[in-house]
Amino acid sequence: MIRIANLSKSFGDKVAVNIEGLSIKKSETIGIVGNNGAGKTTLFRLMLDLYQATTGEVLNHGLNVAKSEDWKADTAAYIDNGFLIDFLTPEEYFDFLGNVRGLDSSEVKSRLAQFDKFMNGEVLGQKKYIRNFSSGNKQKIGIIGAMLARPDILILDEPFNFLDPSSQIEIKRLLKKYNADYGTTIIISSHNLDHIVDVSNRILLMENGSIINDIANANGEAVEMLNNYFETK
Repeated sequence: MIRIANLSKSFGDKVAVNIEGLSIKKSETIGIVGNNGAGKTTLFRLMLDLYQATTGEVLNHGLNVAKSEDWKADTAAYIDNGFLIDFLTPEEYFDFLGNVRGLDSSEVKSRLAQFDKFMNGEVLGQKKYIRNFSSGNKQKIGIIGAMLARPDILILDEPFNFLDPSSQIEIKRLLKKYNADYGTTIIISSHNLDHIVDVSNRILLMENGSIINDIANANGEAVEMLNNYFETK
């Protein structure tokens, strides 16, 4: 599904990412954790061809992301609110994304219904532009927009940020259901260890741009190892 080989990204003298090899299989839910500056977001941007790699490559469905556009049809992501079109209303934004993915308005409306509890009556029908929403509701709009197309690969950077506790619980439920229903490969980062252990069956621990541990987490067994690691940092 995704294969990384000899991947590095430097900003001047600073090496932000340095990963010799990584394979991610279909239907895995991968959690990426690490302290600030570990390289998580830079890795995501390399996966999405938003940064040009210094060395190496990222293959998505066997396609080099830097040399092909075809992989984008099967991949969706939300990294930050720069992914939003903030002069649109949420309805206009979702219809735009649906149109890009070949979905008509009725199908978009049907798919949005599964997010009713997550939106909590605060997103649709508000008659205002995305730029005028709270940070939490912008986060919801971005996540929903990424999930709308039901892609093969979903990448979310810190999806629990800005969300209230009820919304955090609901997005965890949605991610688990999404993976079970559609077989989507989900790759997320978070500073919240409880959340990431709860939704991931495999966790990658990053430090100084490298993956220093690849932890199986089928039954939540990663939590003790992660707590021990971060207690010493």
